Amino acid sequence: MENRIIAVDDDRDFLEILGMHLVDFGYRDFRVEEDPTKAAALFQKGETFDLALIDMQMPELDGMALLDLIKTTSPTTECIMITAVNDARVAVECLRKGAYDYLVKPIPREELRIVIDRALERKRLLDIVELGKKSRLPELKNPAVFQGIITRSASVQRILKEAELHAVTTVPVLITGESGTGKELLARAIHEASPRSRFAFTPVNMASVNANLFDAEFFGHTRGAFTGAAQERVGYLEHTHRGTLFLDEIGILPLELQGKLLRVLQDGEYVKLGSNQRQKADVRFIAATNEDLDKLMARKLFRKDLYYRIRGGWLHLPSLRERPEDILLLANHFLRRFAETAGESAIEPEAAALLTAYSYPGNIRELQSIVRSALNLAQGRPIAARFLPPALRQLKRQGGNGGKPALTLETVVKEHILNVYRQSGENKSRTARVLGIGLNTLRRKLSAYGIT
Repeated sequence: MENRIIAVDDDRDFLEILGMHLVDFGYRDFRVEEDPTKAAALFQKGETFDLALIDMQMPELDGMALLDLIKTTSPTTECIMITAVNDARVAVECLRKGAYDYLVKPIPREELRIVIDRALERKRLLDIVELGKKSRLPELKNPAVFQGIITRSASVQRILKEAELHAVTTVPVLITGESGTGKELLARAIHEASPRSRFAFTPVNMASVNANLFDAEFFGHTRGAFTGAAQERVGYLEHTHRGTLFLDEIGILPLELQGKLLRVLQDGEYVKLGSNQRQKADVRFIAATNEDLDKLMARKLFRKDLYYRIRGGWLHLPSLRERPEDILLLANHFLRRFAETAGESAIEPEAAALLTAYSYPGNIRELQSIVRSALNLAQGRPIAARFLPPALRQLKRQGGNGGKPALTLETVVKEHILNVYRQSGENKSRTARVLGIGLNTLRRKLSAYGIT
């Protein structure tokens, strides 16, 4: 999935040059239109574009009138006005009507690129803000790349939409969440939804990175760079050129290596061992961790400058116990994967109740292991409670709730909201996003619980 762009100008030569620039900038999904009335008809029919580049002086329908029409029919489309006359009054009027910027021909190539990138970044941020305001679940433009993430949870579906919005940009993304929540799966989906999907996705577990070999692994080395280096080595950065480098468990990367990684993020350059020549790294970074980076920074175990570099976009995956509606959905998905004959009725009601009641400290990864083990023990029979691990069978003896009195729905909701609020560092915006509710709704709930 890429940003959709339309350029409207009655000057065919200018449109050809503009099209070549858009291709050079990495944009592929664009349309050029010489007739402004045809462009207007597209918007009136409901076609959507992320960005419109509009010439001011055109026959039949001038740029200002087309801007008005676009902002009426597709208010989320960012518009950049283009003119041959530098008129401050007209520029102010365009901005007042909702245009993002006003450019004067001839437009320097680099200036055009910067303005287009910034306009699309603004749209992305506004779209993310709107996600939290809508009660209706968002629709994915490219659902195929996210089909491996099985969910009916409203909060997770909003996270997937936010991930799709981040995907079309080059900003680094930080994915947080407990172990086993599917962080690498989400990172792969972001890569597949991005313009970089044709190139490499390289996952690197930072826990396995050796401090002595960091430079060789990331930057590569030339032949003879050190004793035993009989061949040249291609590092992660070179191998992933124009692709995505996924840095898993970045929270445990030693401080001295954090500085080396930061320099690549800042400068986009590196030097192979045994060489003096600087090379460009056109790489999109996605990092993931189950660590609390705020606490690590407070203890000076994680660099703040690196944190702000990798957190261009931030996605927090909730634990499985926070999305109980997905437990049986995932369990049946794993059954279908592990046994072709298994179906929805393959789990007996008593076993389904125990699966739903369990807290899953290992999250989705643990549920997958439980289903695989139970399927092996069942030997083609339906999954009964006796085939589940002792930790789940123990719930049966405890009445499904540890032997405690049943809680009221109001108490369960309160405990869940407060638990997510604490896990989110008492950040209300993040808590509301994880819960899939509006920020004002959360504030009213917290106020009722005595939290202001």
